[in-house]
Amino acid sequence: MLLVLDIGNTNIAMGTYEGKELQKHWRISTDRQKTGDEYGMLINSLFHYQGIEMADIHAIIISSVVPPLVVPFIKMCERYFHLRPLIVGPGIKTGIRLHYENPRSIGADRIVNVVGAYEQYGGPLIVIDIGTATTFDVVAKNGDFLGGVIAPGIGTSSEALFQRAAQLPRIELVPPKNIICRNTIQGMQAGIIFGYVGQIDEIARRIKREMRENGVEEEVKVIATGGLARMISKESATIDKIDHFLTLTGLRVLYERNQKGHPHEDR
Repeated sequence: MLLVLDIGNTNIAMGTYEGKELQKHWRISTDRQKTGDEYGMLINSLFHYQGIEMADIHAIIISSVVPPLVVPFIKMCERYFHLRPLIVGPGIKTGIRLHYENPRSIGADRIVNVVGAYEQYGGPLIVIDIGTATTFDVVAKNGDFLGGVIAPGIGTSSEALFQRAAQLPRIELVPPKNIICRNTIQGMQAGIIFGYVGQIDEIARRIKREMRENGVEEEVKVIATGGLARMISKESATIDKIDHFLTLTGLRVLYERNQKGHPHEDR
């Protein structure tokens, strides 16, 4: 089995693959204070519940946007799995060209999403990851990463409003039935959720328009991933498909591309 781990600012997504098939998957909270031993015991418990042994894992690949957790996870892999993990970062073979002023500054999660999305859906694409930050990654017909947009995530915006406005409460992020609201909580829900949907749709439309101006004639598909993708997509006019396992797919593909003899090994 292959173990894939994506360490995000809020959650850590994990999955096990046999070949190209995702067998099991989990999502746990990101805790910068946890040690490698604590994560090792937690993963061991999740494995035990699903009937998986740590010895069943033959390889591990990790992407992270939380630098302080990279070393603890490497040590955890070496101690509990007796494996040196492959880390998504500079030097890894992606199989795609990165049209970016400083490719080393691209978040590992964005590269993983682009690789996974192109593998699944081809191009051209807009990949929207709705997380702590919301990223829009633009993929050409040939799979090249063309750049994108970074915006605050919906949860981040909601929490900032709660913390900075003394009389506004922390709310559940569910869309109200009406846009004209008659109480504070629903008014906040409408403003945050529908405003966020408007942001996503407008940015997606502008990206599509710019791509057409640059000669892209094919239909540009919009793929969304992330914990709140399903709720947002129900209100959105531009999102074509939700893929909750996009990042895990991308990690599996990157692992394959970094094996000797793979066609993408030289890129």
